[in-house]
Amino acid sequence: MATTATYQHLADAVLVLHTLFVAFVVLGLPLIFVGAFRDWSWVRNFWFRLFHLLAIGVVVAQAWIGVMCPLTNIESLLRQRSGENIYTESFIQHWLHKLIYFEAPMWIFTLVYTLFGLLVLLSWQLVRPRRRISAEKPH
Repeated sequence: MATTATYQHLADAVLVLHTLFVAFVVLGLPLIFVGAFRDWSWVRNFWFRLFHLLAIGVVVAQAWIGVMCPLTNIESLLRQRSGENIYTESFIQHWLHKLIYFEAPMWIFTLVYTLFGLLVLLSWQLVRPRRRISAEKPH
């Protein structure tokens, strides 16, 4: 049987994973544009760009259908099992409130996620990803 400390550690691990996911989504877009300007080839990597697009796509879809992020749900469940307090709002709302004391209705977050998702789509036009081209040359 898992101990309280085990649940706390697992919840913290999910929080770290969630934070890395958010950082990937949020920081990925400005890095794409900066990288295009600085001619960093990795920002045009097709797989990086596809995973980035899919990540924000999942966030936007969850916001539009009103589903809480699964990572938030998992972390909350683990914290509840450890006896800690759980979130009463989304992960982003909770931490934005903690960091900058900002509260807004969920539709504001949905709008922001959607606009950010549209910017990611626009980045596919402005900074086109490249598929790896074979090193072989035709004879």
